[in-house]
Amino acid sequence: MRPTHILLAVLITAVWGVNFVVIEVGLDHFPPLLFSALRFLVAALPAVFFVGRPKVAWKWLVGVGLALGVAKFGLLFIGMDAGMPAGLSSLVLQIQAVFTALIAFAVLGERPARIRVVGMAVALGGIAVAAVHEGASGPLTAFGLTVAAAACWGVSNVLTRKAAPPDALNFMVWVSTVPILPLLGLSLLFEGPSRDLDALRSLDWQGVGIIVYVAWVTTVFGFGVWGYLLRRHPASTVAPFSLLVPVFGMSSAALFLDESVGALQWCAAALLVGGVALASLPPRRRTPATPPTPASYADEVIPEPSSRA
Repeated sequence: MRPTHILLAVLITAVWGVNFVVIEVGLDHFPPLLFSALRFLVAALPAVFFVGRPKVAWKWLVGVGLALGVAKFGLLFIGMDAGMPAGLSSLVLQIQAVFTALIAFAVLGERPARIRVVGMAVALGGIAVAAVHEGASGPLTAFGLTVAAAACWGVSNVLTRKAAPPDALNFMVWVSTVPILPLLGLSLLFEGPSRDLDALRSLDWQGVGIIVYVAWVTTVFGFGVWGYLLRRHPASTVAPFSLLVPVFGMSSAALFLDESVGALQWCAAALLVGGVALASLPPRRRTPATPPTPASYADEVIPEPSSRA
């Protein structure tokens, strides 16, 4: 990769990592489900009028929108509102790589290579260590909601792989239109119209800036640049940069929110990030017994990372 492209990849992972701090602050302004609905509303409008409709079936747009927008982000925002720390959230969500592989095996019949199985086991060990830490110092229910959000992210990754959108940006913009009404309905039902109206009436410039950041910066700008890099480099070159997200997430949470990072958290981070890195390695190709023809080579296909928080 060119140095400018490396800087862009690091910039996007930093944007996605800091996003967890922004979400934490945003939850002081909005109820979690309303916050999530506003995120997708602003991400979709007016962008949906300027990008073409993705060349995929409607069922994939709806499926990814519900799994990613309603389930994943709804559970994540509720979990963080219930006490899940921002830095730890950025780390625990990376277990989505394990859920993606397990769901792909169950639904698509994709058998993971041995090194990926080892990586998934190591990553699960990291989640176990994080659960021990959170059970001793924080609400375990919030931790469970975040793990459930990672599982829903895995579902959306598999659906996205089945959809195989040729353009990640316009796919994400159109997917963002799906969760708006379901999330608003759930917010009215569980958070109440009075709480939602109070949040909207008290909207200030900080609240506007938070919505703009989580919608336009992390979604539209983030996925636009990420898609640009994926169109110019193999996915196996670009995807590992996503492992920097919890690094930026935990460090920014410690810097801006004074979240402490103890020995157990560092241990969990090392196990989870290391395990995800192993699980992301492409399988080793066997050397052919006879001289290969040009047609015998196939590019390694690695799922494009789905939406970050």
